[in-house]
Amino acid sequence: MDFKLTEDDLELKQMARELADRRIYPRAMEFDEKEITPKDLIEECAELGYFGFVVPEEYGGLGFGTTSFVGVLEEISAASAGFGIMLSVHNSLTCEIVNQFGSEVLKKKYLPQMATGERIGAYCVTEPNAGTDVASLATTAEDKGDHYLINGTKAFVTSAIYAGVLIVFAKTDPEGGHKGISCFVVEPDWEGVTIGAAEKKCGIKASDTREINFQDVKVPKENLLGEIGKGFGMALTILNLGRIGVSVQSVGIAQAALEEAIKYSKERKQFGKSISKFQAIQFKIAEMATRIDAGRLLAYRAAQLKDAGEPCSREASMAKLFCSKTANYVVNEALQIHGGYGYIKEYPVERYFRDARVTEIYEGTTEVQQMVIARDLLKD
Repeated sequence: MDFKLTEDDLELKQMARELADRRIYPRAMEFDEKEITPKDLIEECAELGYFGFVVPEEYGGLGFGTTSFVGVLEEISAASAGFGIMLSVHNSLTCEIVNQFGSEVLKKKYLPQMATGERIGAYCVTEPNAGTDVASLATTAEDKGDHYLINGTKAFVTSAIYAGVLIVFAKTDPEGGHKGISCFVVEPDWEGVTIGAAEKKCGIKASDTREINFQDVKVPKENLLGEIGKGFGMALTILNLGRIGVSVQSVGIAQAALEEAIKYSKERKQFGKSISKFQAIQFKIAEMATRIDAGRLLAYRAAQLKDAGEPCSREASMAKLFCSKTANYVVNEALQIHGGYGYIKEYPVERYFRDARVTEIYEGTTEVQQMVIARDLLKD
C-alpha cells in the first residue's frame, strides 16, 4: 500500500497542527485542571467543519475520508487527548453509524445538525455490568406498537453533557443474546432521559464522561437504526473506525510526549552537559520515535483500508493494540527522561502519562484486540 498522504491530507493535517498550537496547547493544562472542553473551542472547530469531517456533503458535512480525518485527529489529540476523543467519538462512532445504517429520514433529520456541531453525538453501549461482554447488556427496548420504550443505564458515556444525539444499544429480545440487540437514535431532552454527574477520571479530563439513565423513554419507530436484532453487528462494524480513532489519538499523545522529552533533554544539564548527550537518553529517544512511526503506519494503513472499502477489522485491532501500548511506553520513558520534574503537573508529560492509560481500555481493551487478531488469523 502507498502510505503517502495526499497534498490535501497534508494541508488539512498542517491546518490542524496550527490550530492546536494556537488555540489548544496553550490552554491544555487549564482544560485538564477544570475538567472542561470550553464552548468557544467547540464552536471554533464546528466552524472549521471538524464535527462533520466524515459526513457526506449532501448532508452538510465535509465528506472527507478516514485517512484525512485521522491526520487531523492526531494533531488535535497531541494537544488535548480529551478534546480529541470528543471529535473521534462524534465522527467515527455516531455520525458514521447514522450515515451507514440510518434511513434517509434519519440522515436528513440528524446528520446536517451533527455536521455543524449543533448536535454532538454520544455513543451509549457500555453499562455498569456490561463492558466487553456487550451481549449481556441489560437495557431494554420494548415494542409498544407505535413506539419503543427504553429502560436501562449506560456507563462511561463520552460527551454526555454536550450531547444532542444519543446512539443507544438495547435489547429488543431479552432472550436473544447478541441477536436480540438493536440500535436507536435518542434525543437527550426526551422525557425519562437523565444525565448523571461527571466521572472523576485519572486522565483525559477535558473529556466529559457520565452515566445516562433511561426510564420509560418513548422512542419513535422511525428512530430505529438499521434492522431489529442487528445492533450487535452494527456495533462491531462501527468500532473498527472507533479503534482507528483511538490509534491515532495514542500516536498523538506519544508524539507530544516525545517532543517534550527531546526538548527537555537538550535543556537539562547534568555532569556538565545536556542529558541529550548521554547514550542512555539517546537510546530511549530512538526507541520511542521508532515505535511511534510503526504505530502511525499501522493506523494509517487501517484508515486507508477503510477508505478503500476493504475489510479492516484485524488491521484496526492491530493498530489499536500497538498504538495504545506504544503511547503508554513512550509517555513512561518521557517521564523518566524528565526525572522528578516529570512527576510535577507543571510539566506536560505528567498529563500525557495520565491521558495515555485509558487508550488500552476504551474502544476495546488490549486483551480484546488480541482476541480479535488471533481469531482472524486462526479462522478457517
